[in-house]
Amino acid sequence: MVPRIIVAGNGQLGQMLQQAAAPMQVRVMPVNPAGEEPLELNDSDVITVELEYWPDTPRGLQLKDHPNFLNATTLHSVIDRQRQKSLLDRLGVPTSPWVSLGAAEGMAEQLESLGQPAIVKRRRGGYDGRGQWRWQPGETPLPEWADECIAEAMIPFSHEVSLVGARNRAGEKVYYPLTRNWHQNGILRASVGNLPVPAEQQRLAEQWLGRIMDDQNYVGVMAMECFVENGHLLVNELAPRVHNSGHWTQAGADISQFELHLRAVADLPLITPEVYGVTMMYNLLGRDWQPRWLSVPGAHVHWYAKEIRPGRKVGHVNVHRPDVSALMASLKALREQVAEADQCVFDWALAQV
Repeated sequence: MVPRIIVAGNGQLGQMLQQAAAPMQVRVMPVNPAGEEPLELNDSDVITVELEYWPDTPRGLQLKDHPNFLNATTLHSVIDRQRQKSLLDRLGVPTSPWVSLGAAEGMAEQLESLGQPAIVKRRRGGYDGRGQWRWQPGETPLPEWADECIAEAMIPFSHEVSLVGARNRAGEKVYYPLTRNWHQNGILRASVGNLPVPAEQQRLAEQWLGRIMDDQNYVGVMAMECFVENGHLLVNELAPRVHNSGHWTQAGADISQFELHLRAVADLPLITPEVYGVTMMYNLLGRDWQPRWLSVPGAHVHWYAKEIRPGRKVGHVNVHRPDVSALMASLKALREQVAEADQCVFDWALAQV
């Protein structure tokens, strides 16, 4: 019998896990882990996550203490950026040079040891560009960074990619092709899936992500974001869950990342997804979508039913076409229909394909 899947987090990722589960009649229940009231759970339930942080409320502790709460070790390892970087170092996975900032009087020396500009990041929390600062050699560190942040050397990378893969309890692993991503102000604006990538990059990325998942005895989908510098990969961050840069798989693969995650956590057969055509994922940030977009061949809208606020992810559009030339035609058509401020997203995507 397939267990009920409880998702800690009831945002868009939990919503899309529910959608992927419906055709298989797998029961998926997203919940707010910060709620005060305990849930009615069964010992057979499986607890997975769509977010990494929640307070130790009665419900939050109930989820963490459940015998089938998956990936507790991994969450502990990655929610603190110092622990995450230390994990990557221990496993021999290359990253940008970094330091953990300590007492205020020693921070300047620590930062200068990187020998180049740096990105300062809070050890816990902060995403989509929040909780991050740029530091230049010679600048005075902010007092609030002491004992709270790490600093990473800024890498002159040519572009960013991510690898989305999955592992089940038996240790079987499958992967999608590396995805090309574009961030603006720390927020993912667009991804393009199934572009040609060097075979060695794909091989190494799969080797590293597999090493991480095996070390942590991880179950489910995990994403690994990387910089590409002179053709070489450097791992930036890990996400122990389905990931924004994998949304293109809803249109560009026979098994989406959401179904793949459910297969892994519910002990259903885990097979390598078949990927076809080329797909661009466009994040909707703080703006509504327009019905006329559906006139563009290959355009599929995913709306999260959230309040629209500046910079907030409220939906995404997947544009899937059988080949690059057809995708370019659809991207050009959709570019003319979006707000002028978002046309740069399509300019970037057109330059990639």
